[in-house]
Formats: sequence, C-alpha cells, structure tokens
Amino acid sequence: MNETLFFALEIAGTVAFAVSGVIVAIEKKLDIFGAVVLGLVTSVGGGMMRDLILGYVPPSAFRHPVYSLTAIGVSVLVYVIAYFYGRRIKRNFDTWSQVINIFDSIGLAVFTVGGINSAHSAGFLDSDYLSIFVGVLTACGGGVLRDLMANRVPVILKKRVYALASIFGGVIYHIFTGYNVISESAAVIVSVACILIIRILATIFRWNLPRIKFLADEDKND
Repeated sequence: MNETLFFALEIAGTVAFAVSGVIVAIEKKLDIFGAVVLGLVTSVGGGMMRDLILGYVPPSAFRHPVYSLTAIGVSVLVYVIAYFYGRRIKRNFDTWSQVINIFDSIGLAVFTVGGINSAHSAGFLDSDYLSIFVGVLTACGGGVLRDLMANRVPVILKKRVYALASIFGGVIYHIFTGYNVISESAAVIVSVACILIIRILATIFRWNLPRIKFLADEDKND
C-alpha cells in the first residue's frame, strides 16, 4: 500500500482515538488537562507498549512526534468545541458517534497491521504469537490504558467484538505476509477490510460475546 495513504489512515485513526479519549474524559468530568492526557494515551499508548516489547527505545512516539502532536491538538480542539457547543452536539450525538466509530475502526485496522509490520521488521517474522500479540496490543492497548486511568473496566473486555476483530485481521495479515500467500499490499487491503467489516457489523447488529447476566443482576441487588 502507498506509504502516503497508509500514513493518512494512521492519522485518521490517531484522530479517532484521541476523540474517544476526550469523550471518556468529559464523561468522567475531567478538566482540559485530563482530557488531553486521555486523548494522548489512547492514541499512542498502544504503540509505546509495542515499541518497549520490541526493544525500540525510546518509543517512536518520542522519536516521531507527529502522532503525539496530532493527538494533543485534536484533544484540545474537541474539548474546546464540547465546552462551547456541548448541548448542540448532544442533540446529534448518534450521528457523531457513528462517524467517530468509522474512524475508530479504521484506526483499529491500520494500527493492527502497523503493529505486526513492526514485529516483522524487528526480526520476528517467524514468531506467530508475538507478531499477532504486538499487532493487537498496538491497536487496543491505548484504549485499555484510557479506561484504566478513567477507573472503568476496559471496553474490549465487555462490549462488542472490538479486540476479536483486531485478532482476526491480525491473524490474516500475519499469515498472508509471513508465508508469502499474497503481496504485502493485497494483505493490507484484505486485513483492513476484514477488521472494518467485523466492526461495522458488530455495531449495526450489536454483537457481543456471551455473558452470565444473572450474576450481574444479583450483584446489583446486593
């Protein structure tokens, strides 16, 4: 895939992740600094953990700050807009949330593929588990850090098939590139498309993994 296009998709994902971080911050009634921190952590947290695992020190978020600066700028902008136009946005929240979800799904797909690419470039092409794990960590790690910092159960552990979409697409990409099934560009397209399709279908049809609901109901009554 063209590097310029891939970079543009990564920026789109960074923007979406930053917005999701700010939304959580607003829900938790944090100030603008807290919103920026959550937006930044959501956007680059997964990539930083990836780099530490692969031995890239300092992480690329510090060596190539374009993603961090983008996340900070978007976080400030979204917080300011919400501060002045929050009520208007709330009236059309369903429409905005759908748009954000699409960008978020793009970020999930692109960062999954990017994480696996980093593992391959670091010499772990033959390590299936490590490559896929690093890809999923890159895509989902920032969101987990965001939720933990906001004192809530990480969304990927209880809602939709977010992480599973990343795992599925990551497995496809690793197999296609690691075993030379198809070209790298074609593997990127197929993997990204699979993740996007799964995420969109999960959102439309509200797919969730099975949960033992009656235990939760008992907890509420206690």
